Formats: sequence, structure tokens, C-alpha cells
Amino acid sequence: MQYLWTFLVGGTLCAVAQVLIDKCKLTPARILVIYVSAGTFLTLFGWYEPLVKLAGAGATVPLTGFGYTLAKGVSKAVSEKGLLGVLTGGITGAAAGITAAIVFGYIIALLFQPKPKK
Repeated sequence: MQYLWTFLVGGTLCAVAQVLIDKCKLTPARILVIYVSAGTFLTLFGWYEPLVKLAGAGATVPLTGFGYTLAKGVSKAVSEKGLLGVLTGGITGAAAGITAAIVFGYIIALLFQPKPKK
């Protein structure tokens, strides 16, 4: 049942983004900002955590999950370090994902040759 919920939640988030691209003419960059902000605000109000418990990776892998990770990192850092945690918590919470993106992007850049658009 966990696989079904993961697929349904993750697929719905992706489908909504595709509809936004097709029907609203939003750029992918704006959708990225909307999704990350939505994940952050939903976490702030305590509404995203139940979705993460229900869907697991279906809720944490899409961009809303990145907002969730940032908000959880800030929350933890503020409780440990006070107001300074607002500045450091998000990056600390998302450090593993950011590092993985940089490392794998670098490896792919070394392995493949870019081709110009025609």
C-alpha cells in the first residue's frame, strides 16, 4: 500500500506542475519557486508532515519536499541555536541533497559532451 500512496502523491504533484506549465504558461522556474514555497509554508502550518508520513518519497522527492526539508532544518536549528538558526538551518538540513546534486552533476558533465541546440 505504501508504494501506491507514494506513486499517487508524487504523481499528483508532478501532474499539477505539468498542468501549470501547459495551461497557465508559467515558466519552470516560477513553478519551482511555487513548489518550494508551498512545501515550506505547508510545513510551517504542520500540514505537510502527515503527507510525508503517508507517502514517504512521493512527498519528499518533489520540489515541495525540498521546501519541507528547508523548513525542518530551520526549525531544528532555531530550537538549538536561537535566531542564528534562521540563517543556517535550511542549508544544514538540505546539505546532503545539495552536495549530491553538485557531485552527480559534475560526474555527468565529465562523462558526456554537451551538444549545441539547433
